[in-house]
Amino acid sequence: MNKILVIAPHPDDEVLGCGGTIKKHVKSGDDVYLCLVTRPLVGQNDWTAEYVENKDKEIKASDDFMGFKQVFFLDLPALRLDTVPKKDINDKISDVVNKVKPNILYVPFFGDINHDHRLVFEASFVAARIRSGVAVEKILAYEISPTTEQGGIAGQKSDIFLPNYFEDISDYLDDKLKAMEFYKSELKEHEHPRSLKGIDALAKKRGSESGVKAAEAFMLIREINYGR
Repeated sequence: MNKILVIAPHPDDEVLGCGGTIKKHVKSGDDVYLCLVTRPLVGQNDWTAEYVENKDKEIKASDDFMGFKQVFFLDLPALRLDTVPKKDINDKISDVVNKVKPNILYVPFFGDINHDHRLVFEASFVAARIRSGVAVEKILAYEISPTTEQGGIAGQKSDIFLPNYFEDISDYLDDKLKAMEFYKSELKEHEHPRSLKGIDALAKKRGSESGVKAAEAFMLIREINYGR
């Protein structure tokens, strides 16, 4: 049995990036934990109490459907992570990694154009550094359309998302779409990458690239084969 930790900068990133893979892990008997680094809080970005209450309901409904063993809320400021000292972000994410002690870690892509996503990757990689007591065997970076591919357009060549690891989610695509339906406030109109049609299309595109009906794409950041 694997112990999985998914680190998501914002609520819904976990579904967009690896929702099908998460459900596949859960249904295979793995323990899957979620760390939500930010979420809307009253007073931030002019968010009202009503908006925050509705968002919290969406988060709970989606998370319950996904079947996480535990969800960690860090409650850092959404869309403003660059105002938080990096050490504070590193420490909070490291605390979660130390508690869970995952052998597989899913993180956002380091080249994503969204600054919150980049900062969370950096902090996650710091938390998963090689040290005694924590042995993260595999680190996979997921894509969050459209900001992941935009990083390669606006940034350096090193920011281009080049998937080298694909997870077959042919049997779990419907679950991914269902989990996203709970995030009604985040869903876009059809033809947008974050519409149900757009999410379905990307999964099938990644599936065609890997010879299956539907897939999620990742970049393998690190894998260690420990002798056991």
